[in-house]
Amino acid sequence: MNNQGKKLVFSGAQPTGSLTLGNYIGAVQNWKILEEEHDCLYCIVDSHSLTIRHDPKEFRKTSLSFLVQYLASGLDPEKNIIYFQSHVPQHAELSWILGCNTYVGELSRMTQFKDKSEKNKDNINSGLFTYPVLMAADILLYRANLVPVGDDQKQHLEITRDIAMRFNNLYGETFPIPEVYTPKVGARIMSLQEPTKKMSKSDDNVNGTIFLMDSDDVIMKKMKRAITDSENLVAYRDEQPGVKNLITIYSRLSGLSIEEIVSKYEGKGYGAFKKDTAEVIIEFLRPFKKSYEDYMNNLDYVEKIYKTGAKRAYELAEDTMSSVRDRIGLIQK
Repeated sequence: MNNQGKKLVFSGAQPTGSLTLGNYIGAVQNWKILEEEHDCLYCIVDSHSLTIRHDPKEFRKTSLSFLVQYLASGLDPEKNIIYFQSHVPQHAELSWILGCNTYVGELSRMTQFKDKSEKNKDNINSGLFTYPVLMAADILLYRANLVPVGDDQKQHLEITRDIAMRFNNLYGETFPIPEVYTPKVGARIMSLQEPTKKMSKSDDNVNGTIFLMDSDDVIMKKMKRAITDSENLVAYRDEQPGVKNLITIYSRLSGLSIEEIVSKYEGKGYGAFKKDTAEVIIEFLRPFKKSYEDYMNNLDYVEKIYKTGAKRAYELAEDTMSSVRDRIGLIQK
């Protein structure tokens, strides 16, 4: 990467199923802006996913599909580094070193560990406990300046900052202290079933989330089931969170303003509004699905992309690790 005054952005996502409409509107639409202003690494953090039991064949398919979804969403493999975490062994190497500089008490306070332990009582493994250390290694390995994270991940970035500062104080300035990246434009898309909560791919209620890989029929059904209220009034106000959320989606995907949408459905019921919103989503996703299909029919090219990405990431990672090994007194390779 040619880092001529550009800040480096690291983004990692677990390959679980499909990207959501919330991901697309809240994050993906900013990627084109990001790749012009910053150096960006997009990592499919497959090693993180190993904390949950899975079928190996399905996991391999899902991981590949997730990376292809990134490409189909418009990520340029020439301008960005796109790769699998497991293909760059320095992630694991730095994780061990940082783990030796992280306190058990810090990890015990992580709310996500408590939440996941509650949900997976039959598999409370050490990987769940040390998950934040690997996440810190992901970020610090590339000396990232900015990290796009949701509210549920801010605690992980805080411990990453603490680990980086502790390491720097002990061994000398090695890592920049990463900050949360806040997009210049974007919209917070909420669950269709609980419009006070963010749309999430991990939602237990699948009807609350529209996935980019959902069929047209599924999208239509989910929209018809979307929670609104009893007022039967299409208005953009906090007192009607469900309707407000649907208007936001409609506006971001159609290009119509909030005012234009409210005016268009004045005196009309929710039925027509929901149906039209579903059709806007379906039409918007057509190019994505076509691109996804094209990539899946050309897997040799996809393999070239992620292997090239891993090679570029490896070179950056090795530069950092050479410095880290020297700082802590390991004999260089």
